[in-house]
Amino acid sequence: MSPSATRRPARLTRQTRRNLGLGLAFISPWLLGFLAFYLYPALASLYYSFTDFKILSSPHWIGLENYQHMVGDRMFWKALGNTLYITVIGVPLSVTCALGIALLLNTKRIVGIGFFRTIFYLPVVVPPVAAALLWIWLLNPQYGLVNQALSAFGLPHPAWFYDPNWAKAGIILISVWGVGDVVIIYLGALQGVPQQQYEAAEVDGAGRWARLRHVTIPMISPAILFNLITGAIGAFQYFTQAYVISEGTVGRGSGAVGGQSGALLFYGIELYNEAFRYFNIGYASALAWVLLVVILITTAIMLRVSRKRVYYEEGR
Repeated sequence: MSPSATRRPARLTRQTRRNLGLGLAFISPWLLGFLAFYLYPALASLYYSFTDFKILSSPHWIGLENYQHMVGDRMFWKALGNTLYITVIGVPLSVTCALGIALLLNTKRIVGIGFFRTIFYLPVVVPPVAAALLWIWLLNPQYGLVNQALSAFGLPHPAWFYDPNWAKAGIILISVWGVGDVVIIYLGALQGVPQQQYEAAEVDGAGRWARLRHVTIPMISPAILFNLITGAIGAFQYFTQAYVISEGTVGRGSGAVGGQSGALLFYGIELYNEAFRYFNIGYASALAWVLLVVILITTAIMLRVSRKRVYYEEGR
């Protein structure tokens, strides 16, 4: 046996132990917060998802009954369908609109470009509750400014949040209105595209559409993927605006959180109803873990599909 094989592992020096202790002391507030407010609640909710647990009673182990109940729960499928609708239609539309705005704001020939960038970013700093109240007023079917503008052009004016067929369209409109943070990400990506790529494409006779398709889109594809993934995660957890709008249109205290005919019953609202209206903590915990699994699967699929479609310069 060689001497190196029998050598004992080196012991930490006094200075190293001191530095380690100081480091742990400085991050101890974060560690305690993580353990108390993240790790423990997550593990507790996993346990509760296998129990019949009301707030004022002790949890009773029932195994997979909560998950089996979801299969026949009409409200669960309604909430999941509404959430998938917003995710599949609303997120790509918002990301596409944000890209179009970013392309316009990236043009140096526009006078006062800084002013327009500020205007497009302002909706991001508006609190979600205030934004929801604002859009309840704007989309009011009787005196809302949007319907008044549509009437001025002779276009049909829907009832928006008061009509189950148009309620989700109103939510998507709010999402498109608040894409300022996505626009900022696109602007950063667009300004990182090498100018030589455009010059080479122009020499080859490529027009604006060809340069956009073969130069701009591939070069900013990591930003597009990032915005799609974060947008999908946010859509699966959509809650605040839909809750405020459904309370404001159906009526507070009616018990019908989710809008007219459940058109705004998203997954987060259904989870809220089960946990804090019906106090089914066990079933709500199961809903939360199913949501986590759905988000993980969706993210994995998006990463898998984009593997050969996203350009990473260091990998070339």
